[in-house]
Amino acid sequence: MNIAIIDLGTNTFNLLVAQNNGNGKYNIIHESKHPVKLGEGGLTQKIITPAAWQRGIDAIDKHMQTAKKLSAEKFFAFATSATRDASNGKEFVDEIYNRFGLKIEVIDGSREATLIYKGVRQAIELGDECNLIVDIGGGSNEIILANSKEIFWLKSFDLGVSRLMQLFNPSDPISKEQIIAIENHIRKELTPLFDAVKKHKPTRMVGSSGSFDSFRNILEFAGKIELSDKTWAQIPMQEYVNLHNLFINSIREERLKIKGLDPIRVDLIVLASIFVNFLVEQFEIKSMYQSEYALKEGFLSEL
Repeated sequence: MNIAIIDLGTNTFNLLVAQNNGNGKYNIIHESKHPVKLGEGGLTQKIITPAAWQRGIDAIDKHMQTAKKLSAEKFFAFATSATRDASNGKEFVDEIYNRFGLKIEVIDGSREATLIYKGVRQAIELGDECNLIVDIGGGSNEIILANSKEIFWLKSFDLGVSRLMQLFNPSDPISKEQIIAIENHIRKELTPLFDAVKKHKPTRMVGSSGSFDSFRNILEFAGKIELSDKTWAQIPMQEYVNLHNLFINSIREERLKIKGLDPIRVDLIVLASIFVNFLVEQFEIKSMYQSEYALKEGFLSEL
């Protein structure tokens, strides 16, 4: 039996279709995403705007068609930050159910972080040491301190890149003053993380989702790291620093020309990199890895 998992994120709606190979395991046969920008214009007001609402409905329609073409019989769907925070989030979820028969579970930040950890653990060997696992979303960022066996600490922070974009509305290129203001905001919001890091002492960062996928793709295109179909990649620290400097010193038109950078991320990658760079510098991170798997694959591992 084939199953479909849909992740209704703040920026993109993602689809995974997997086939049960008969012994209780699933093989992923399809993954795709549609840019929705569900939080656009409404994150700070905690509302899904009419335009974003329509883009969301259209994306679900496309994903449902794709899943059915691939013989999916069972459907699971999860909504995260933009939907759980919106005053009209329940109405949005209800409309999708009424139109498509798709039941959506609106999950809290803790469940989201747990699923991300379970996904990352499938993609990369986390070992016995403590890892700083980071998932950068549009509405929220999840941070998990864990090894391959257990989670030591986790929390979801309202520091997603679309949220930061709406809060700070940075210039292009971003100014040094804006970077400082954003870092001060991040520092204030991440207070609980500082205590947790002091206790668990991670030295390795493992990043999942869009921004880290972009880091990997750009470096593969540039020949800086080996092109591979592995479910993880190491991002050399110096290459990341070079990328960060490129992002914060470039204008939109220049970023659009970067091979491997998804056009839907050209505006948000700057803020994502400021967040990552803040963590790297504050916590003296020595190595960085990218995980192909996140929330959807984490849920798949529970089935």
